[in-house]
Amino acid sequence: MADIPSDAPQHCPGTASEQAGKTSACQGCPNQNLCSSGATKAPDPAIEEIAEKMLTVKHKILVLSGKGGVGKSTFSAHLAHALASDATKEVALLDVDICGPSIPRIMGLEGEQVAGLSLCLSPRYVEDNLAVMSIGFLLSSPDDAVIWRGPKKNGMIKQFLRDVDWGELDYLIVDTPPGTSDEHLSIVQYLSSARIDGAVIITTPQEVSLQDVRKEIRFCQKVQLPIIGVVENMSGFVCPKCKNTSQIFPPTTGGAERMCEEMNLTLLGRVPLDPRIGKSCDEGKSFLTEVPDSPAAAAYHSIVQSIQAYCLSHVTREESAG
Repeated sequence: MADIPSDAPQHCPGTASEQAGKTSACQGCPNQNLCSSGATKAPDPAIEEIAEKMLTVKHKILVLSGKGGVGKSTFSAHLAHALASDATKEVALLDVDICGPSIPRIMGLEGEQVAGLSLCLSPRYVEDNLAVMSIGFLLSSPDDAVIWRGPKKNGMIKQFLRDVDWGELDYLIVDTPPGTSDEHLSIVQYLSSARIDGAVIITTPQEVSLQDVRKEIRFCQKVQLPIIGVVENMSGFVCPKCKNTSQIFPPTTGGAERMCEEMNLTLLGRVPLDPRIGKSCDEGKSFLTEVPDSPAAAAYHSIVQSIQAYCLSHVTREESAG
């Protein structure tokens, strides 16, 4: 089990304090604007420290989904690979899935180590222009379990944002765990003064996935996090030999397209299910370079182009507003 020291913030007092008639300061609650305890809230100085740190990062993109197993980490990794294929761009991938860090394996960095925690952590590099940071680099073994409560997770995310030597970046991609709780609230709060471009929402076509994804979309709306668009992953299986498409996960309620129409969101694209994607991830290789002519690779590139266009327009709108 990992036992890494951190200056983890504590949760605000909860309803028990309210019932007792107490008024106390919410010292360092990472979710000040979202906490409903009624306690007086003190701003976390780390928010401004992180904002200053992030001045050298042009674009910040979160990859979210309320559902586990839909391919967030796979998409995050290939988004990073695709952006870094332009040698003029500096790209970083931050894995904030504290309990299930899969990015080191997917990016071919399993076994890499970051020595301890200090005021300046150096990320690991896949390419000269593609940096990666994950709690997986702080574990003695990939099989080690991280058994932490929320405050310690929040402290770890704070340190990733504040203490990692990211340098000047064109894109910082943040891969998140499933759900709408500690890690998500922390990353949004800590980056609240640093201008997040937006979130990419990942889903699969079936309703059991879409139900959880709708919750993630509501989360983004509640915390005023812009949504770049939705990606439907595992959207049919294209046979590598006959090229016919089969629906492995039938979109019984219309899939991501119908959901986007109902919720006024952009469908960025559909990535077909291809077993070679999983094989590439297990081997720590980029599917985009391993099978560049596949339908899935074409879908990835189209989606990445849409994300790049959004980020460029986001900057243009801000400059016009300024």
